[in-house]
Amino acid sequence: MKIVDAKTYVVGTPPPHRGGRNWVFLKLTTDHGIKGFGEAFGIPFHPKKAAGLIEDMCERGVIGTNPFDVEKMWRNLYGSMYGQHPDMVKVAVISAVEMACWDIIGRELNQPVYNLIGGRYREKLWSYTYLYAEPGTGISTSQLQCDPERAAERAVAYVKQGFTAVKFDPIHDLMLPSSPYELTLEVLNRAEDVVRTVREAVGSKVELLIGTHGQMNTYSAIRLAKRLEKYDPLWFEEPVPPENVDEMARVARSTCVPIATGERLSTMYEFATLVEKQAASILQMSIGRSGGILMAKKIAAMAEVHYAQIAPHLYCGPIEAAANIHIGISTPNFLIQESIERLDGFYTEILNEPIQWEDGYILPSSKPGLGVELNEKVVEKHPCNEQLWD
Repeated sequence: MKIVDAKTYVVGTPPPHRGGRNWVFLKLTTDHGIKGFGEAFGIPFHPKKAAGLIEDMCERGVIGTNPFDVEKMWRNLYGSMYGQHPDMVKVAVISAVEMACWDIIGRELNQPVYNLIGGRYREKLWSYTYLYAEPGTGISTSQLQCDPERAAERAVAYVKQGFTAVKFDPIHDLMLPSSPYELTLEVLNRAEDVVRTVREAVGSKVELLIGTHGQMNTYSAIRLAKRLEKYDPLWFEEPVPPENVDEMARVARSTCVPIATGERLSTMYEFATLVEKQAASILQMSIGRSGGILMAKKIAAMAEVHYAQIAPHLYCGPIEAAANIHIGISTPNFLIQESIERLDGFYTEILNEPIQWEDGYILPSSKPGLGVELNEKVVEKHPCNEQLWD
């Protein structure tokens, strides 16, 4: 079997742009007529340029290869052009290719991918969502997460939908390129007030995930962590920027709240440093950026040695979401899966058959491959959003 064609799609998401304004997909087709889908996450260039990078890599290193040779293909692409370094852009491109190859392998063997990477360890995946602002209210998600009363009201609404875990960033409004910040006493007080109010609103049966984005310097993160310990959050996410593992480790040593991170890391090499320095105990790899499905399994195995858990990140489209499901179902040290609300709305519209979500859990498909397929007619109706950011 050989890969004979590669086609990319840039899909502009409709408002409110859950999961980002644009998604970048890849479809590989074999000489047996089998097609597989992949997705790249977070390439920091215009999505059309990102699609061009994927097409270039497929032309030079994918067309004519056997999709079953995942390890060989991955290594050849990773080391191409004298690379062999966990570059975020290059590895995101490789991730889309690798994901599509697993989809092809599963379809060719008539097996879901999870049966090929360990089988079912669990029957369903515990999931959480960020607190998103309701469309049409005039309130942004950033404003909502920094407002104690609004955040609490929205958390209660998600709990009524069936969620038993919600995530929010009580300093979301500080997410600017000039971070890391020294938090003022006013900001610390407000952040604590948000967490306290949400905890009081949802009670003790709902997990709170503090989803910060690397906005703080080390001592601000420690000060905030100390304040939040009494509200017993499940984790404190990316308290400092991911570029300095030693400082993240310093935060981890200073609090009893588990540190979670990983959405901006790529390959097992960067995650190895994270666990070796005990900077985090919950690893949040983005499969569309960190190297694909097999790389995610390697990262999870490495974490397992250190009694660390995985909670794959998701802020893109449904192909990466499907890949996450196969990792979670087959991996012993899986904790919880990020979902974008109930994976409904445009997630449902763009797939021929939607991902199933019920009472706080994602239910895996037993269909071959990744178990999902893009509705290409819907894809064609949603071209790239040229406004990339608000």
